[in-house]
Amino acid sequence: MRQFLSLEGRTAIVTGAARGIGKAIAETLAARGAKVAVVDLRMDLAEETASEITAASGIEAIALEADVSNRESVNAMIKSAVEKLGKIDILVNNAGITRDGLIMRMKEADWDMVLDINLKGAFNCSQALARPMMKQRYGRIINISSVSGVTGQAGQTNYSSSKAGLIGFTKALAKEVGSRGITVNAVAPGFIETVLTHDLPEEIREMSMKLTPMGRFGTPQDIANAVAFLAAEESSFITGVTLQVDGGMVM
Repeated sequence: MRQFLSLEGRTAIVTGAARGIGKAIAETLAARGAKVAVVDLRMDLAEETASEITAASGIEAIALEADVSNRESVNAMIKSAVEKLGKIDILVNNAGITRDGLIMRMKEADWDMVLDINLKGAFNCSQALARPMMKQRYGRIINISSVSGVTGQAGQTNYSSSKAGLIGFTKALAKEVGSRGITVNAVAPGFIETVLTHDLPEEIREMSMKLTPMGRFGTPQDIANAVAFLAAEESSFITGVTLQVDGGMVM
């Protein structure tokens, strides 16, 4: 009997997977049996993560370099992933950055960079894999959004816009490809303990804790577990949804 939520025989691409949430996602998918392409701009970190995954799970993990905001870079990465892994069943669009600031002082370059990586990056990767997934009549596309994209966040007009855009992108794409056995969903993390959030001002951390009914911050593993569920066969009738993994912060 197949193990519950098993991903044995599946292959996955996870962008922004060298560390943080992306690394936890790649590790969890591999632990459930999926071969994984660890994609990141930092090839040295991607190779380190891929080696750790293979050593821990015994599952094949490869490291690939890509700038998801660049179409040619994405196409080269997808081609290499297919050549090495044979096919791609799961795409996790996790790569993302922040360039926070009030709109009155926000540089146009900071707006463009956040939208290009967070939103256009998901478009580039999803478009590159849409045709092969449709041809094999199977696919799982999971976009990592944020509660900032649900409610908006002062000082993050660029980030909130990119993450809200991912939610709309998820719904629209789900309607386009659903008849071909492809599901498209989003995960919206709340406050998650990572290297990036660890250095936030204490007042922001305290405010976030007060807004979280569960009384704790989330971990990368909390997000990875949600992604693994949406990637599995057991979620085959779930598409176009945004799963908020935020300890009740937004409801």
